[in-house]
Amino acid sequence: MSTIIIAQAFISTDRTGVFIISIIAILIVLYTTYFRNNKKPFTIRKINGLQAVEDAIGRATEMARPLLYTPGWGGDIQRPTTIASMNILSFVAEKTAQYDCDLVFPTHDPVIMSVAQEVVKESYSRTGYPDRYKEDNISYVSSSQFGYAAAVDGIISRTKPASIFLLGTFEAESLILAETGNSINAIQIAGTDSTIQLSFFIVACDYTLIGEELFAASGYLSGNKSILASVQAQDMMKVAIGLFVVIATIWATVESLSGNPLSNWWNF
Repeated sequence: MSTIIIAQAFISTDRTGVFIISIIAILIVLYTTYFRNNKKPFTIRKINGLQAVEDAIGRATEMARPLLYTPGWGGDIQRPTTIASMNILSFVAEKTAQYDCDLVFPTHDPVIMSVAQEVVKESYSRTGYPDRYKEDNISYVSSSQFGYAAAVDGIISRTKPASIFLLGTFEAESLILAETGNSINAIQIAGTDSTIQLSFFIVACDYTLIGEELFAASGYLSGNKSILASVQAQDMMKVAIGLFVVIATIWATVESLSGNPLSNWWNF
């Protein structure tokens, strides 16, 4: 009896549904990460923004103008969007090293600046062109939101980059940066998980990675199987949730029409 009382003190039967869903989610992640990872390669549908990355870098090279990359003001190094942006930066840095194109990276956070310097430096070394790396091109400008926006706008106006990558967490500065890039006829590839700022990017930029496309892009361009596995796990869970909603809706409809309660197990 005492064992049952102790178990009831630590286990809430009212949250059984949450527990079951958590177990299912964990199993799906383990399946995609450890089992599916060793099977056939992952496939991701074509995303127009990804197809244009090399074109944007090539355009900057042909025009002998720099490429500007910034992760926005709204995030820090711990945010998933910033981590995804750093993965994409690694790929972009490899291409700029191969094409001998200047990569300019202004940021609002000293930690992001330090990480970006290491990412770009490693990418240049990996491609065999460590001498093309310019540490001064990766800089901290300001922690103030509009101070950062003004500084980046100034860099865009002075250097006139042929291509601009706005990938990360953006807030009110998004439209300011995008319109400045648009004014110099730069090709712009943007991406963020902020639903409020996406509308501005869609209007002012050439290509926009919407929400999860940013995370998929980081896995697609970096070739990191763990990231691709997590993306597939999210897709599988979305399908499972969709099926659950459909089944629960049908169940609730039948219950209401028959007037005979079947079960209340989903009330959690």
